[in-house]
Amino acid sequence: MRGPKRTSELGDGRPSGRLSGSALTLPPRFVSAASSATMSDKPDMAEIEKFDKSKLKKTETQEKNPLPSKETIE
Repeated sequence: MRGPKRTSELGDGRPSGRLSGSALTLPPRFVSAASSATMSDKPDMAEIEKFDKSKLKKTETQEKNPLPSKETIE
């Protein structure tokens, strides 16, 4: 007896892979694309390193909706 049939996420009825025990095996074309990292996958830290925090404006923040005190609740 064969295991359950897996269909693609697009719902086109084509099998997306095979069940091997409890794990899903993907065709090789999906495995190689998923395991290789490209430069766009890695963050560009150059801009962060150049950031000058001293150029930010100083602001005073106020609580818009302050929480009630413990005495008010009781």
